[in-house]
Amino acid sequence: MPADDFSMYTAELPSLEEGSTDWNYVMRREMQEIIPGLYLGPYAAAMKSKKAVLVQHGITHIVCIRQKIEANFIKPNFPNDFQYLVMDIADVSTENIIPHLPLVKDFIDGCLNCQGRVLVHGNAGISRSAALVIGYIMEKYGLTYKNAFNYVQQKRFCITPNEGFMQQLIEFEAIYMARKHMQIMEQSDNTGTHNKRKYSFDTEECIHDPTQLT
Repeated sequence: MPADDFSMYTAELPSLEEGSTDWNYVMRREMQEIIPGLYLGPYAAAMKSKKAVLVQHGITHIVCIRQKIEANFIKPNFPNDFQYLVMDIADVSTENIIPHLPLVKDFIDGCLNCQGRVLVHGNAGISRSAALVIGYIMEKYGLTYKNAFNYVQQKRFCITPNEGFMQQLIEFEAIYMARKHMQIMEQSDNTGTHNKRKYSFDTEECIHDPTQLT
């Protein structure tokens, strides 16, 4: 089933005209809002000197992406002020990023459902964090990798997921579409079963109700 067929079961993608800005090099050191409440940026946007900026933007949750050897300089700086999800992911093409997508999605959805705002960052905010945000956008809005990448890039032009992440996200299209298709089929089956039971019950009532025989 093509991604477009899921349009009635997915959220409506915000228009790019809403909040789109011209890109300049300095912006790569800042965070950008990709969709309402979801920000993507570098670690520089979450450093100790940036707490006031985070508060000003209403950030409540932060996804901190690093590998173990980076833990000394890429770390949660405000554990008492923001809710963190720390992920151990290396920025190498052999890293399997797909298993991390459900956890990230649950964390982001949980934040947005509570009217919070979340920043997703790695080191430079161009590969690991970008790949996770693209994966989230794909599944939330029923997009292909190419369309999700183009959308995110319009907000943060410098994103460049490594070749391995890119290929995995292309493969993720089939994975999330199959999962969505199964959910749709289950919903359809449950609705059909409910209607069938209701019809059977109503029919029995008609048969056993003497007033229906006159």
